[in-house]
This record gives sequence, C-alpha cells and structure tokens, in this order.
Amino acid sequence: MKKRIVLALTCLCLISTSLFAQDDTEAETPKGFDRTRLFVGGNFGLSFGNFTFINISPQLGYRFNDLFAAGIGINGQFLQRKYRSGGTVVEKDRYGVAGMNLFGRFYPIKQGFLQLQPEMNYIWGSNIKYTSQQEVKSSINGKILPSLLAGAGAYLPAGRAGGLIIMAQYDLLNKDGIGPNPSTPYGKNIFMSIGFNAGL
Repeated sequence: MKKRIVLALTCLCLISTSLFAQDDTEAETPKGFDRTRLFVGGNFGLSFGNFTFINISPQLGYRFNDLFAAGIGINGQFLQRKYRSGGTVVEKDRYGVAGMNLFGRFYPIKQGFLQLQPEMNYIWGSNIKYTSQQEVKSSINGKILPSLLAGAGAYLPAGRAGGLIIMAQYDLLNKDGIGPNPSTPYGKNIFMSIGFNAGL
C-alpha cells in the first residue's frame, strides 16, 4: 500500500513538473509580431553580351512558422537581346520592366519550398529589325502586364542567418512570351533564378 502511495505521489510530481515546464516554454515563445522572423532577399543578376540582362528585385518577407512565409517585393529589370546572322546583328530587342510582387512560400521540408508569386509589371521597349536598306522599329509604349509565377526552390544555409535560394519558375499567365507584343517579361519557358535571404 505504501509503495502505491509513493508511486502515485511520484507520478503526480512528475506530471506537475512537466506542466510547469511546458507553461514556462510557452511563456518564452513570443506572441504576435516577432521581428526576428523578418528576412530580406530577392533576385539580383547581371549578364552581358548578345544577351544583356540586369535584374534588381529586392523582397521583404516574414516567416510565420516552419511551414509558411510570405512577403512583398519590387521588380526592376532591363533586357537586351541581339540576333545575329553571319556575325551581323539582324534584330535587337530592348525591354525595361518595373513592378511589384507578393509571394507566399510553403516549406514541406526544411531546405525546400514551393512558391506562388503574383506580379503587376509595367513593361516598355522596342524591337529593331535591320535590313540592307533600312531599320524597321516597333515600340511598346508602356504596357501593364500581370504575371503569376509558380515555382519550386531550394534553400541552402550560408552563415548564421542567411542562405542561398535557387529556384525554377514559370509564368502561368504567359501566352506569347517576350516579343513585339509580349504577355510576360519572363519568356515562354521555365526559367532559373538565384537569390539570397538574410535575417534582420
């Protein structure tokens, strides 16, 4: 009988200790907005030559928990593509893009995520065709284009609070790609992007 009472009291002590410990842990977890969950990042790129591409697209995000993150960003891009025939430039596309985006990420695993990113971009530019007699120029006199980028990415930790982001994305609203009458600044195919996230 005494053994049963001692056992019951021991169990009661263990349960109450674990409940108090749980309360202490919950008390340490901040509720509401937590500044340490903010992160900055985005895509930045440079390419020169027959295909010139400059991309400065910063983003600000918030990691709600281990599974979800979301944020906002701005897009700034410049693209110039030269088409050659026998070493001579026969056509040239030149475009600028400025816009805003929202993004949401789902992390099914710690270092991998799925992302959906709606955008609204203002695009302008020109297409020039060179012939032996003349230049034929057509322009995009400012056009607002929506995009809906869907993609998958990998997060590779680098340092204490940062990491490299590698993504494959595709514009779900794409119809005609880039050209004299574009429907997206991203082209017709899946494209790769590399970026960086850093905690604040």
